[in-house]
Amino acid sequence: MTDLLTRRFDTLGPYSPLFYDRPIEFVRAEGVWLTDVNGDRYLDGYNNVPHVGHAHPRVVAAIADQAATLNIHTRYLNDRVVDYAERLLATFDDTIDRIVFTNSGSESNDLAFRIATQHSGASGILISDFSYHGHTQALARVTTGLRAHEGLGAHVRTLRIPDLDGPDRGRAEDAVLTAALTEVDEAIAALQADGHGVAAVLFDSLFSTEGLNRVPSGYVSGLAERVRRAGGLVVADEVQSGFGRTGRSFWGHRNHGIVPDLVTMGKPMGNGHPLGGVALPAALLDEFGPRNMYFNTFGGNPVSAAAGLAVLDVLRDEQLVERAQESGAVIREALAALASSHPWIGAPKGAGLFFGVEVYDRPAEAADAQPDPARTKAVVEAMRDRHVLISRIGRHDSVLKMRPPLAIAGAEVEVLLAAFGEALAEVERR
Repeated sequence: MTDLLTRRFDTLGPYSPLFYDRPIEFVRAEGVWLTDVNGDRYLDGYNNVPHVGHAHPRVVAAIADQAATLNIHTRYLNDRVVDYAERLLATFDDTIDRIVFTNSGSESNDLAFRIATQHSGASGILISDFSYHGHTQALARVTTGLRAHEGLGAHVRTLRIPDLDGPDRGRAEDAVLTAALTEVDEAIAALQADGHGVAAVLFDSLFSTEGLNRVPSGYVSGLAERVRRAGGLVVADEVQSGFGRTGRSFWGHRNHGIVPDLVTMGKPMGNGHPLGGVALPAALLDEFGPRNMYFNTFGGNPVSAAAGLAVLDVLRDEQLVERAQESGAVIREALAALASSHPWIGAPKGAGLFFGVEVYDRPAEAADAQPDPARTKAVVEAMRDRHVLISRIGRHDSVLKMRPPLAIAGAEVEVLLAAFGEALAEVERR
């Protein structure tokens, strides 16, 4: 392990983050289980990239078969790519009827910005004040949840996302909604006053980097209405919440009752194969396309399309979206029970198979309770000692983050919850 770390630092540098005080070297994976170099197995309660399960045999076979047959870019005709486009677009509302394939979520969000700025004639962007949407230069200028040397762009205004289970708990929902939408109005006015106008708002409907905030009913729809009124487009980043992750809907934005102008996708759509996309109405593509010769050498190639089709097949045939809803309900009930036994964790957060709790330095209901990142990290490490992988998110790194592949089954959910209860008890004893 020490030798591998040294080699990694000597080649990749020391700046790419590693999980855990004692990093784990994995050598293979299957379903929701990872095996390390010593042969020990770990339950994956964290990774959304292998959306339908690590090394799913149907996805692996689809990629291998197509790679052994043909792999070309979209400047040639190929029915596999069109088959996938048709299948994927059928999952959206009727107004979203075109798709541009990319290699990643970062590339998808960058392209969405290009489309929005051309459409609106403006440059102003609204973004959460603690979020992450990708690594391109344009996205670094709107990054608020990670370090980025570029800094916040002059054309960007940030919004503090309300959280009825966090800083806003105990306040009347109507009052929280009014204050939050007033902040939106002020941010739009500031962009207009400074000559930037409004090109787009970009958001993840689970507000996952922020800490799985529970926003007031009407917040996202009110945000979308105001942006459109100002001439901008609504961009829903579905990398985290899409493809049935929430259990309630195939797409996370539907949980807020809106239809965005642009939907961006990445990681999970190919089960880890580099595949992304921007779904949009034909009118927007017809506006963008004639003025830009946009092509992507391997965005939407036959191998990627085969991976994407296999993911859609597995989601349907194994009823993974329905299972996410069922498992999510079981998990929320268990987390609520654990909160009653361990009052220093808050109410269950998230939806479906993206869930967690905030960790406090004293009972969560106490008026002076503060987020406790050190205790949160201790729980993550205690879970690692029990061979279950989770992580943490949020402004203070104080929200325990659990986001397993959708392939997780009932018995594996029980393993995760049992380990979580034991980890909480261990940290409490300390």
